[in-house]
Order: sequence, then C-alpha cells, then structure tokens
Amino acid sequence: MTSEFSGKTILVTGAASGFGRLLSERLAAFGANLVLGDIDTAGLNALAANLRGSTELLRCDVSQEEEVQTLCQRAGDAFGGLDIAVNNAGFAPPMTSLLETTEDDLDRCFAVNTKGVFFGMKHQIPLMLEHGGAILNVASVAGLNAAPKLAAYAASKHAVVGLTKTAAAEFARRDIRVNAICPFFSPTPLMTDSGFADREAFLASGVPMKRLGNPEEIVETMLSILRPANTYLTGQAIAVDGGVLAL
Repeated sequence: MTSEFSGKTILVTGAASGFGRLLSERLAAFGANLVLGDIDTAGLNALAANLRGSTELLRCDVSQEEEVQTLCQRAGDAFGGLDIAVNNAGFAPPMTSLLETTEDDLDRCFAVNTKGVFFGMKHQIPLMLEHGGAILNVASVAGLNAAPKLAAYAASKHAVVGLTKTAAAEFARRDIRVNAICPFFSPTPLMTDSGFADREAFLASGVPMKRLGNPEEIVETMLSILRPANTYLTGQAIAVDGGVLAL
C-alpha cells in the first residue's frame, strides 16, 4: 500500500482532528503529497509539524464554496493536479428529538455535511477529468438507516450518499471513482464535542460486536477504498458498523 500512495496528490478536508488527522498521518507516512484543509488552523499547524513530505495547509470552511474552490486550486498550483480527495469535514448537533431540532442545527448540518461534499466534488472532479482519480465522502450509518434523535444529521448524511452515487454514475467513464464510507459512532472529537461520549455504553449495547469502532479501524477501511489498485469500486456507500445494519 505504501508504494500505491507514494507521490499521489491527496486532498483531505476536516484534517485537523478525528478521521481526517489519522488519515493524513497515514498518507504522509506512505509518501503522498497532501493538501489539508480545516477551520482549525492551530490544529492543522500542529498536525503538519509531525508530518513528513510535501504538505500544503489552508484554512477552509467547507460550507463556503469560495474557500473550497481555493483549497482545490492549491492542489493544482502546488502539485500540478489531484489524484484523490477525501471530503471528511462534518458537523453533528447534540442528540435531540425531531420536534426540538432547531432550524439553525438543520441549516448547519446541510451547510457543512451536504454542501461541503457538493462543493468539494464540484471543484475536485475538474482536476481529475484528464487522468481519473478517486473521491471518498465521509457519510454515516445515519445516512443509510433511521437515526432517532439525529434527524438533521441523518437527513444531511442521506443526501451525501445520494450525491456520492450520482457523481459516481456521472463520471464513471472518466475513470473517477466516487464512494462513501458510513461509519457507526466512533470516539472522535466530533462525537465528544456533540455529547455522544456520554452515551457510549448505550450506543455500544446495540452493536453486535458490543463496542464502538476505533478511529483507526475506520481509517483502515478508508485507505482500502482509496487504494489506486481498487479500480472497480465506485458508487458504493460502505457501512463500517460492527454489524449494526445486519440486524
């Protein structure tokens, strides 16, 4: 796998923490050229200090198309193109009943989770049209199934799955693979900041494996999906859930 990613130009949003940070660390160790975006510039700088190889950093709010476009342009300007993109940035509001979900939470979920993926693909795909590439959108099991008390989040992640399948079908003939990964809850800063950590035991009780997935396990699946040799996988929403959707 090391040689497969070596020299590839890879863009990751939400790179300062969670899945994005771990993935960036692994890709840097494999010798990839990285273009990393996040709203947390301090976190980006701390990450980059520990990475080897060529890395471009840029503050990026994925809900703003101009900032996403600038991030994607950085890949072309710095490395001459883009091979792989991971649209990982996300937002999750506190768990609450649909009846108590605020318009602000609904708007924020769609602005970050859905529009962020849409803007990403809109400006990443043109950089891949001549030579092909791979895009991975980070969705959620909540994008494949019911998610009580996460109505806004689930709706936005269902939209990510729809965008993923549509882009995959539209650009398959250009050798651009587009997939989504759909993890169950995993102990990342996003989960902690949204208050899910307090419910970890309850959430784990509904998983056939009786535990939540480690971030490292999710990142291993991300790497597998993104492998340049994985040439026939596209249009899929892949659940990494310890068996939840098998019930």
